[in-house]
Amino acid sequence: MRPRPLFVSCLLAACAFGLAACGPRETVVQRGDRDQVLHRGIGADLADLDPHLATQAGDYNVLSALLEGLVSEDPVDLHPVPGVAERWDISPDGLTYTFHLRADARWSDGEPVTAQDFVASFRRMLTPSLAADYAPMLYVIQGAEAFHHGQADFSTVGVVAPDARTLRVTLDHAVPYFLSLLNHTAWFPVPLRVIEKYGSTTERGNAWARPGRFVGNGPFNLKAWHAGQEIVVVKSPTYWDAAHVRLTAIHFHAYDSIDAEERAFRAGQLHLTEALPPSKIAAYRRDDPALLRIDPLVGTYFYRLNVRRPFLNDVRIRRALSLAVDRSAIVEKILGGGQLPAHAFTPPGIAGYTSRAQVVTDFDAARQLLADAGYPGGKGIPPLELLFNSSETHRLIAEAVQATWRRELGVDVRLVNQDLNSTLDARRTGNFQILRSVWTADYLDPNSFLAIWTGSSGNNYTGWADSGYDSLLFAADRTADRTARFALLQKAEGVLLDAAPLIPIYHYTHVFVIRPSVHGWHPTLLDHHPYKYVYLATP
Repeated sequence: MRPRPLFVSCLLAACAFGLAACGPRETVVQRGDRDQVLHRGIGADLADLDPHLATQAGDYNVLSALLEGLVSEDPVDLHPVPGVAERWDISPDGLTYTFHLRADARWSDGEPVTAQDFVASFRRMLTPSLAADYAPMLYVIQGAEAFHHGQADFSTVGVVAPDARTLRVTLDHAVPYFLSLLNHTAWFPVPLRVIEKYGSTTERGNAWARPGRFVGNGPFNLKAWHAGQEIVVVKSPTYWDAAHVRLTAIHFHAYDSIDAEERAFRAGQLHLTEALPPSKIAAYRRDDPALLRIDPLVGTYFYRLNVRRPFLNDVRIRRALSLAVDRSAIVEKILGGGQLPAHAFTPPGIAGYTSRAQVVTDFDAARQLLADAGYPGGKGIPPLELLFNSSETHRLIAEAVQATWRRELGVDVRLVNQDLNSTLDARRTGNFQILRSVWTADYLDPNSFLAIWTGSSGNNYTGWADSGYDSLLFAADRTADRTARFALLQKAEGVLLDAAPLIPIYHYTHVFVIRPSVHGWHPTLLDHHPYKYVYLATP
């Protein structure tokens, strides 16, 4: 037998050793399916991994893998289920919650998670120097608002830990959705003993939430964070329910471009995307309908108006701008994903609530308001700036609004595009005139939308405040009868829409693409998907 040429022998050996050398290369998704590694797009990168400084829905998508609160969520309908607390008792008047923490709850460094950790975390969240945007969410606790405003000592706040495994929370008033509130990042525990190693625990700028430093108590641990690219988390061996966590790791891939994210999906680099370009929806409906998901999502796309700025401090101009938005055209001609034109801020039907006040498209009324304000045809108003973070869809919507305002009102609007972190800085400092914004529900109640416009809210950012509006929400919080409570909220929303510190554009659906190998990813109204229930299996 003649010997094989050397190069043939090498080629055969290579093929025998690894078929990838002789066939199609294994994709990231295929490798992930085999190794239980989920690759998820998250849109723009996070600004911080400190849960008490989180403000974006995308922050929760990562932080819910790294941290766990007193309660968790059912993966199908998100009703509260035990988390760090294995059970809880509620007093007959609904004011006192006693949480009994599980003995096997551990931080990722092996230390036990205690009731004192939650007390310290709530105190940190409410400390004024931290300037946490979501601190007012904790005002439902007795004495929390007074402490946050520096008017009382923390000893007056209704949070105590009688022992390491018992936490007692006393509310200012009965809150029927309180357990669902606890799944927000504002209520997540943080390890104060770790944070203090890297600086003040109650000042911004502490760099504790970084790989090699971060200590969490969730089903996954932080392994790597490549800024602008990806965040990698791996299964935690110390998590109390680790035996039921099937994923070994999650890669959160950041994209400033939804077109780039969709291309990565088609290339086999992602199991699912955060969004889908509207221009691609029809193609997926036609060619790959099994990959396309359009899930319900309780959220509103809107523009914030900075009422501290000239011209925008006139309610007539603000109302004119709001009346001159063609919401139906935006939904039908640009989006095409089942979204609804937003005629109020609160999405219709949330927990049975629908706003009575409505904002319609009325160009004649808008022009009259401008004339009444002394600017007929927009004459005399200098160019306004509309700021939005990088996104092809945000640009398309902004261009449509810009064209409509110029054509119908004679108002010139200049579009300003910045990265997400820059727009967040501009929002916090008030360095904007008109700002593209989104609000998705933190819990399934209209209060989740209306509470952000109170004068004390850390999520308002417009400079608008109205004592009458605040009083209506205060009264609604303390009204047990649902019909009477909703009537107060409807009256408050009417005040809000008349004052027009915001322009509602459309109500969301979640349009994305997902591989059939992803299991346990149920459609939920808050777009929450507890990772401990997610796993990968090829059909």
